[in-house]
Amino acid sequence: MPLDTSSYSLALLRLDGRRWNELRRIHGQISTQAAADGSSYFEMGNTKIICTVSGPEEGRGGAGGGSSARGGEAQIQVEINIAGFSGVERKKRARTDKRNTEMQTVISEAFASNVFTHLYPNSKINITLHILSQDGSLLAACINAATLALIDAGIPMSDYIAACTAGSTSSYSSNDESADPLLDLNGQEEQELPFLTVGTVGATEDVSVLVMETRVQIQRLESMLAVGVDGCKQVKRILDQIVRAHGKSMLQKAV
Repeated sequence: MPLDTSSYSLALLRLDGRRWNELRRIHGQISTQAAADGSSYFEMGNTKIICTVSGPEEGRGGAGGGSSARGGEAQIQVEINIAGFSGVERKKRARTDKRNTEMQTVISEAFASNVFTHLYPNSKINITLHILSQDGSLLAACINAATLALIDAGIPMSDYIAACTAGSTSSYSSNDESADPLLDLNGQEEQELPFLTVGTVGATEDVSVLVMETRVQIQRLESMLAVGVDGCKQVKRILDQIVRAHGKSMLQKAV
C-alpha cells in the first residue's frame, strides 16, 4: 500500500503526528543482563534492541562481522540476531543474510575506530545484538544500543557514537527538487522514501557512519545529511542522560 503523504503537505505533520525535525520516543536502560560484562536495552520508536558485550577476552575466530586486528590491537566482533516475530514478515533470517552481514561490518568498523583497542592487544570484544522489533532506523538503533552496552562494560572509548536516520519527503522517481528533509524515519516511511543512516562521534559533526541504501537526487543529499547530523546531536544528549541516570542510581544503591 503506497504511503499517504497528503497530510504532510496540508499540516506539515507526518502520519505519526511528528514534524519533520522531531525524533520518535527514545528509551534506554543499562545493565539489563547480569551475566554479561555490559548490556543495554534500547527503544527508538517501535524498534527495540537488546545488546550484550563480552570481553575483552582471548581472541578467536567468530561467525559474525568483525574488524581486522591492526598491529595486535583488539578485534571488535559483532553478531546480529533478528527475532522471527520482529517484523511484518514472520520469518527468521539466516546468520549469513546479506543485510545482516553488512550491518555487522558497519558497526564493527565504526567502533574499531572509536574504542581504544590498543589497550587490549591480541584480544576480542564481542557485541551481540538481539532485534526484538523493527520499525525503521534499525542500524541506528543497533549502534546506539551498542554504545550504551560498551559504556556499561567499562570499555574505554573516545566518545559516544550516536546515530539516526534522515530522509526526504519525495521519492527518487518524482524528481521533486523542493522536497523537504525528514528526521528519524519509521518503517513505513523507509519503504517509500529515500533515506540515509548517519552516526557522529559525541556532540561533534565528525561522521563515523554514513550508509545510504536508496537513490536520491544529489541536490537533496546535503540537507538530508545536515538534518541527520543535527539528529545525532539530539540522540547523543539522550544517551548521555541514560548513562548519567544509571550512574546516579548506582550511587544511591551504594549509600
